[in-house]
Amino acid sequence: MLYDPSTRRRLILIISVGLVFVALTVVGVYGLALGAPETPSPSSTSGGPGADATVGISSQPATEPSAATTTAPPGNRLPVLPRTDDPVVYARAVAEVLLAWDTMSALTPDDHARHVLEDADPAGRETPALASDVSSYLPTVEVWQQLRHHETVQAVTIDAAYIPGSWDDIAASAGAEQLRPGTVAVTIEATRHRAGVWFDEPASADHPTAFTVFLACQPAFERCHTLRLSRLDEPLP
Repeated sequence: MLYDPSTRRRLILIISVGLVFVALTVVGVYGLALGAPETPSPSSTSGGPGADATVGISSQPATEPSAATTTAPPGNRLPVLPRTDDPVVYARAVAEVLLAWDTMSALTPDDHARHVLEDADPAGRETPALASDVSSYLPTVEVWQQLRHHETVQAVTIDAAYIPGSWDDIAASAGAEQLRPGTVAVTIEATRHRAGVWFDEPASADHPTAFTVFLACQPAFERCHTLRLSRLDEPLP
């Protein structure tokens, strides 16, 4: 079989264009570039992929997830986000705040959102857009009340948390002059364990999910802070 050098050149070109496209998508859509303009956050009544308008539980028997990797609903007080320069540790904690909740507690979706936003980008550059991201991970107030009627709680198991393999190429393609120093992506693979009462009977359901947390750590800041979140179920590979 004859080897065609032009085929190899075309392949390299296709791969290079693909990496640049992904880099532009990350830097552009998620506003991670230095000096990126702020975007207004949507109304707090808007919903998203994480804000199901249905009860979201079924009459299937409950399963017992591993206690070693599972975060239970927080009750009336959210855990303090860790002061760490380890992006994986911090991203896991953010995921737990957003995905573990109890509609029967004194907390509201706004409390969960505020907890993440108050420890986000200290420069404030990404905060309005991050507020929009966060709102899509949590039920709206109206849905929260529906879920409360069914005594719904949600625990989360973090199945995996890692820096995606594509990140080094994305960061290199974006260039140091565009990307904030210390910016890193962490992809979370998790399972949401939702339980409640359906027609006066205990009910539960498990929902796998995945997403990416974009953070800025050292040298941008002394420790990690959240910049943006990908769309739920659309993680960076």
